[in-house]
Amino acid sequence: MILLACPGQGSQKPGFLTPWLERPELRELAEQLSTATGIDLVEAGTVSDADTIRDTAIAQPLIVAASLISAQALTAELSARGVDSAPFGYAGHSVGEITAAALAGVFTAETAARFVRERSQAMAQAAAATPTTMAAVIGGDRTEVLARLDALGLTAANFNSAAQLVAAGAVDAVAKLVEEPPARTRVIPLSVAGAFHTTYMQPAREHLLGLRDTFGTSDPTGPLWTNADGTVVPDGQRYLDLLISQVASPVHWDADQASFVEHGVTAMVELLPGGTLVGLAKRELRGLPSKAIVTPDDLAPAADLIADHLDD
Repeated sequence: MILLACPGQGSQKPGFLTPWLERPELRELAEQLSTATGIDLVEAGTVSDADTIRDTAIAQPLIVAASLISAQALTAELSARGVDSAPFGYAGHSVGEITAAALAGVFTAETAARFVRERSQAMAQAAAATPTTMAAVIGGDRTEVLARLDALGLTAANFNSAAQLVAAGAVDAVAKLVEEPPARTRVIPLSVAGAFHTTYMQPAREHLLGLRDTFGTSDPTGPLWTNADGTVVPDGQRYLDLLISQVASPVHWDADQASFVEHGVTAMVELLPGGTLVGLAKRELRGLPSKAIVTPDDLAPAADLIADHLDD
């Protein structure tokens, strides 16, 4: 099975969509998603500065749109080689789960755009209500790290791997964690607007819950993983419920990675803007062939990797 991995917030860079939108069909998709999200994603992905696209209400729709654009381009690359289907599984990190839902057929592209619009705006509002932030904690003993977070009133919001988690909470508490890190760790402040995937996001969860019945779903066409616990979810309505609950619950990408092995994933392609998830896989899933899509030049190598693993 070949995994299509969908990155999360923080992987965007100024101008990263520029070479992609030189293709008329991809620019058309970007414009369609702009209409659905109410955000000029063409402008955001080509000329907006780093501060602008760091805004949660812009960053999340931009990430989802970018991944969908690269997925369409990859499909065209494969079709040109006579590959019209492949044994894909789907997983996303945080907001990337919305992309994964669209690629797996749980959402239409328009529904995914509406969902991410509501999610991003609600999370931005929740973040603005109380000053909070996040920091990556790398290394150390997991038990000792969690004890330190608890002592500071912080929460582990992302479990990215056995050696990395993301702490979240009050700005002063995160600052103290950075100043006095747990033994044998590096603590890196993250440039984010709030403590995502914690109880601080409960208002956003409630907002989405109120809109739940407006988001139509279908069952996934292939294996679709959840960040909740790393399991494969075969039911579209159940996946929607998990997307809503995940807004205020920790991301367990470490559990997802373990599950990829259990379910026989033989190769991984990370969609635009790729790099972060492939980096984690290279440390945790040693030997797994992988390719991150960053520019259109990465499409051919990604298609090569997929073609090489069609029979696995």
